[in-house]
Amino acid sequence: MNIDVTMENLDFFQCFSSKSKIKIIELLGIGPQNIGDLAKNLDVSSTIVTRHISEMENAGIVISEMISGKRGQQKVCSLAVNKVVLNFIQQEKELKTTSMNIPIGQFSSFQVEPTCGLASTEKYIGIVDDPRYFESPEAITAGILWFKSGYIEYTIPSYIFDHAERIKSLVISFEICSEYPHYNNEFPSDILFTMNSTELGYWTSPGSFGGKKGLYTPEWFTCGTEFGLLKRLMINREGTFIDGERISDINISELGLGNNKNQVLRISSPKDVAHPGGVTIFGKGFGNHAQDISITVNYL
Repeated sequence: MNIDVTMENLDFFQCFSSKSKIKIIELLGIGPQNIGDLAKNLDVSSTIVTRHISEMENAGIVISEMISGKRGQQKVCSLAVNKVVLNFIQQEKELKTTSMNIPIGQFSSFQVEPTCGLASTEKYIGIVDDPRYFESPEAITAGILWFKSGYIEYTIPSYIFDHAERIKSLVISFEICSEYPHYNNEFPSDILFTMNSTELGYWTSPGSFGGKKGLYTPEWFTCGTEFGLLKRLMINREGTFIDGERISDINISELGLGNNKNQVLRISSPKDVAHPGGVTIFGKGFGNHAQDISITVNYL
């Protein structure tokens, strides 16, 4: 007899919840006995034994039959099984979401033109408006970066896309705005999002925001642009959306997720658009939101 250790088989395990029930199993292991004999051996009433036997019959441990005796019919009990195997099943946890955060300084590739720069929460990284400092080892510590034109790329590792056939949506959120020397609250920028060379679509930032301090932007930071807008880029089975507004028909199946294939997110400010207004990206320690680039995969 094989029994799974689950709540569905609770009645079976309750048959081992008292000394009397265990003793009944021991006695029946020697040979069949009637209710009276069991009650005598246990020094309890026949009513108690009858109740225990009934529970064991329901659990499939004991079988009983009525036979003729010296004093009429009597109920004779015996074991229905002589061996039980317990199966401790490790049920796979149902996966609903998996997520990760990518620091904004952990970009894998870039090509930027001034105005541009990076800063950690403590200092500017290198010289402002010199793209070479995007290659500095200190770039990984960046909490803010900006560029007038070009692109920045982030690698999303393949392991987050395991069970690709069950992926319902990919959601990427970040704080972002245009780039303008000092700041300009009304300076639109057409920002393009691309995944592994597939253009997902554009979002137009309304400006490069300043005039008041960002909630997390350090006091020493004086470049002017203080905060951005928290945007939510979602690719699902219907298309690609920014904050629920469709920006293209590119759907999740077109990204080729899985198969140990990394995805590369490119955020760019092309020159040949109506509003070539640059990009500023905020991470932890800058802007109005205490987050880096957040990646979430939702499963069916």
